[in-house]
Parts: sequence; C-alpha cells; structure tokens
Amino acid sequence: MSFHPAMDYGRGRHQSARALPEAGPAFVFTADRRAKLEAICARYPADQRKSAILAALYLAQDQQGYLTANAMRHVAEAIGCTPAQVEDVVSFYTMFYTRPVGRHVLQVCRTLSCALMGAERVTEELAQTLHIRPGETDAAGEFTLLEVECLGACDRAPVVGVNDHWHECQRPEDAKALVDDLRAKGTAALTGCYLKVEKG
Repeated sequence: MSFHPAMDYGRGRHQSARALPEAGPAFVFTADRRAKLEAICARYPADQRKSAILAALYLAQDQQGYLTANAMRHVAEAIGCTPAQVEDVVSFYTMFYTRPVGRHVLQVCRTLSCALMGAERVTEELAQTLHIRPGETDAAGEFTLLEVECLGACDRAPVVGVNDHWHECQRPEDAKALVDDLRAKGTAALTGCYLKVEKG
C-alpha cells in the first residue's frame, strides 16, 4: 500500500514541453556570423573555445530562427565540443528554440510577483487575441506565445518579454493594444526596462 497519489503520466503531466530538434537543412554560419564568433572565441584561451557556446547558439538561432540538430552539430564543430554538450545547453535554457517561432515571441512571466498582478489574465487575453494557446504560433507566423519564469522585473509586474526586448506593467485589458502596436510599430511599441530608460 502506498500513501502517494497515483499520477496519470499519459495526460501531459511531467512531460517536457520542448520539441526534439529536427535535423533540418544543412547549416553553416554565414561569413559575418562566423567572424563574430571568432572574435568572441578570441577572448578565451585557445583550448577553451567552448566557453563561447551561448554566443555561438545565439548566432545560429539568429541566422536560422531556431536551432535544428544540424545547426547544433555545426556549433559543436565551430567551438570544439561534442553535439551532446551543445544539446545539453539548448535543452536547459528557455531562450533557445528547437522549432520555428513567430517573428515576435511573447514571453509572459508567470512567477509570483507577476502572477499576483494578473499575469494569468494577460496570457489569457493574448491567447484570445491571437487565437492560439501558450506554446503555439499563430497561423501567420508572426506571434508565438510562451509562459516563462521570472524575467527579473518583479516591481514592474506583469512583465512581457518580446524577443530580446521588454514590456512592463502589462494590464490584461491592454493586451490587444500591445499586439496591434507590435504589428504597427514593432519593438518601438514596448516600454523597455524602466531602469535602462531612466539611466539613459
């Protein structure tokens, strides 16, 4: 007899939300991205090129939009580590995508401060506006909606990350306006981190 509740593992609990990377097309860094990677690698001792793994992955994702198995293999060759080491890093960090994402990746923080300030309703309003669920991309390939953990601006909750940019104090009732403004103005629609704005 067990005091532990029975868990139905077939219904989605305790399963990774990350997609296994597809092989994808052949991948090689463009000349300018390879030059950027070499400049970054030069900051490390020659036998420690793999220290540039995050930068190499960002460059690959920027070039292709997401990381395929072929892109990860190329990154491994470029920095001198194994493909398994690259995949370990990709599977750990949520900012790397293993399937296509929209032009705007909306990341709604769901950690305590944002949750208390209505982040769940922000997600619901964005999902309703875009006609998608968290983890999905709209039919036009313009928006991907994700729920993420702390974005580091708890005093400005709820926070929505948009690609590498920032939008603070997002109210649920303004979610549609945020989407419309992103379509019309791009990242100019975002508030940015207030600390950066105030310090110039």
